[in-house]
Amino acid sequence: MVTSERAAVFLDRDGVLNRAVVRDGRPFPPQDLESVEILPGVPEAIRKLKAAGFVTVMVTNQPDVVKGTQRRDVVEAINKYVSETLGIDDVRVCWCLEGDDCDCYKPKPGMILEATAELSLNLSKSYMVGDRWRDIGAAHNAGCKAIFIEYGYEEANTFKPEWVVRNLSEAADIIVKYNDCGED
Repeated sequence: MVTSERAAVFLDRDGVLNRAVVRDGRPFPPQDLESVEILPGVPEAIRKLKAAGFVTVMVTNQPDVVKGTQRRDVVEAINKYVSETLGIDDVRVCWCLEGDDCDCYKPKPGMILEATAELSLNLSKSYMVGDRWRDIGAAHNAGCKAIFIEYGYEEANTFKPEWVVRNLSEAADIIVKYNDCGED
């Protein structure tokens, strides 16, 4: 069996690429395209990751559509804007509710595993960057390294990341450093 050398950086959307809306200590997605704000330093971090040879894949849970509190076309417009603005290579969305019989709702690894198979990626050389425990769980469940952006949300992180950072720029620096060193 031939193993791909292509590595990816899997990126949560809200709180990693664009600003999350924080209410009562918990993060939520923006409600419309006009409210989307790309976080400072994110475009540069994405360029740095791509220059280092990483495939960038946005992986996002979007259960509000099924809950009826958001329209699918709005979520798709936000995803398109974020991915096109930043030059993200691939976008994966889970539309399910937690507890649904699906394998993609983070912390389940389905979105990561599907992208890995379709894009011929090497998970052992890949990273997941997220701001919630679900993202770190998805990384561990998929078999890639996890970087947690700590915002002090009022929720417990039941999974332990390899690194804790303040933003995607710091995460990109770590990823490129370890990639350059050839460390797994």
